[in-house]
Amino acid sequence: MADIKLTMAMNHYDHVQDMATGRVKVEGVDLTVINHGPEEIFHRFLFGQEWEISEISMGMSTSWVSRGNAPFVLIPVFPSRVFRHSSIYMLSDGPIKTAADLKGKRIGIPEWGQTAGIYTRGWMEHTAGVPLSSATWFQSGINDPGRQEASQLNLPDDIDLTIVTDRSLMQMMFDGDLDCAFSARPPKEFLAGDERVAQLYPNYREEEENYFNETGIFPIMHTVAIRQDVFDKNPWVAQNLITAFEEAKARSFERIANFTVSQFPIAWSYYDGLESNRKMFGEEHWPYGIEANRTTLEAFLQFGYEQGTLHKKLSIDDLFPEEVRHHFKL
Repeated sequence: MADIKLTMAMNHYDHVQDMATGRVKVEGVDLTVINHGPEEIFHRFLFGQEWEISEISMGMSTSWVSRGNAPFVLIPVFPSRVFRHSSIYMLSDGPIKTAADLKGKRIGIPEWGQTAGIYTRGWMEHTAGVPLSSATWFQSGINDPGRQEASQLNLPDDIDLTIVTDRSLMQMMFDGDLDCAFSARPPKEFLAGDERVAQLYPNYREEEENYFNETGIFPIMHTVAIRQDVFDKNPWVAQNLITAFEEAKARSFERIANFTVSQFPIAWSYYDGLESNRKMFGEEHWPYGIEANRTTLEAFLQFGYEQGTLHKKLSIDDLFPEEVRHHFKL
């Protein structure tokens, strides 16, 4: 039987690139991989169904699943994971100095359903002990006005959220109408070295390591979706994809650990990062599959339900089809 032709859209990741070059083959699939930025990938897949396999945000995908109309199935492959203690920005001379100071403040978010924000608000309520209902929330782009919410929300009654169309979050902050912002993308002023803008946690790595040690949560930003019609006709594609993703990831780790030549144009950091990750998370420090990620997945689903990005409570079994719920190793 001839391989079926499928297209996958994915950000350019070293731990996926061997699937794009063909060095790692998906058994039974003639795969074409195209690279775009994540926001473009999510929009074109969710609203245009332009390709069969896609990287997708956890926030968007779980929201669709909770509404019962998702035109895709998910597989437990997680190409992007980022702790988000670094994503809390405020003015250096503003009223926020500690996490406790978030209580009663005016907080900006690019989208309520943004995955990074869901995790940050989960940290705010469950770890920092600051109720989300104690803050006043504003939604706009971090650098540009007019950003629109991509997910349908089911906000709790005690959440006060205002959509702002004429100013960016940073402009609101400079105008004195906002105290801080939770944003996956740093403000352009911060990137330019503007000393007026600061992070709540400039020592974010220490805070993030403590958070992991306390909670076991290693935030998952993105997962992988297969269009429903493709999965219905070829359910075997799901597990074959997982196998290929695992092999591509292993080859990436081999490159990072290879000191014979400069695999990356930087001294020490990549290898040091690999070693520090192993010490922190264990040998399997970037796991795919359900069991190794159960703590993080369950926490995220709880956060989403509490915050109204989910329209009903979901279990992990609601996210992934039965064909991929069991992870095996050779």
